[in-house]
Amino acid sequence: MINVTEKDISSKLGLVSAVVRVLDEKQAVNIKVICVEKQTSLCNYFIICEGRSGTHVSSLADEVIDIIGRAGAHPLHTDGIKQGNWIALDYASVIIHIFDRPSREFYSLENIWRDGKEIPLSELTDN
Repeated sequence: MINVTEKDISSKLGLVSAVVRVLDEKQAVNIKVICVEKQTSLCNYFIICEGRSGTHVSSLADEVIDIIGRAGAHPLHTDGIKQGNWIALDYASVIIHIFDRPSREFYSLENIWRDGKEIPLSELTDN
């Protein structure tokens, strides 16, 4: 079980790193982090990943909400929880998109936000 503390999530990049650790621990597929702060005022970072099934997508979202919530951060808004093919968790500076594979391919957020800077996961897991 991943332990995330309030100190871990005290910065935007700290929150990103903590979420990535949770998703990785729970076997999310193809995790990407894109810095979009120069492209939009919507947020600073997108975290995009996929689950192997609708159940896995929902489980990934539940784990992020639970573990990050115990550290003191709660999503301002969630969307897609009941459908399970694309769940968005809005933490203001960080928006997490958890897809099933067909939805991820269809919406292609990485392509839409290709002008953003992809952050290598190795830079986040070393924190």
